[in-house]
Amino acid sequence: ARARGFGEGVELDLPIVVDTLFPMAAIGAAVVQMRKHYPSVAVRVSVEPLGGPLQALTDGRGALAVMVGEDFRDPRISFEALATVTQVAVVAADHPLAMLPDIGIPDLADHLQIVLSDPSLLTEGRDFGVISPQSCRVSTQDAKHALIRSGVGWGRLPLWLVEDDLQRGDLVRLATSLLGRDAEHQAQAYLARRLDQPFGPAARSFAAALAT
Repeated sequence: ARARGFGEGVELDLPIVVDTLFPMAAIGAAVVQMRKHYPSVAVRVSVEPLGGPLQALTDGRGALAVMVGEDFRDPRISFEALATVTQVAVVAADHPLAMLPDIGIPDLADHLQIVLSDPSLLTEGRDFGVISPQSCRVSTQDAKHALIRSGVGWGRLPLWLVEDDLQRGDLVRLATSLLGRDAEHQAQAYLARRLDQPFGPAARSFAAALAT
């Protein structure tokens, strides 16, 4: 199958880099669909925050990247809109902020904000959405989720990740309009790839599956 695929121009492997804000279930479903047509292709999936996916493309570590937001652009990269990702500002139900009916900037600044660190150098000297002078920086979305759930501080998390926590009452939305209506913020997700690299059949199949 590999020899036949190589003769047809099928990739030997497909490295994909995914923004931490994008639901991995959607990536998995697209991989399943792609492998129905190209079962010999080895798939590598890595998850990185902020500028990580773009850096992976420019460094050649990824053939495709799923990126969220408008902060990272490069003229060598093409972008295809996929879906809207909703983030919600949350805190543990027993955190002091959960008790406040109308939260202002001084209230947010009085408490620790959990934020993601960027593994790339693309945001050096810049912060995104950091309001509190007190911050705890983490390297993964799972770590951020766990710390917020444990009551360490507050922060934004993707809605798909915290829906169950909100329904159970383990987490609550922050009662403020400073972070969006109902404490929500929406951003566009894109499938990105380098314009100077071939767009192989397995990559096209994955892209088509992810876009549906």
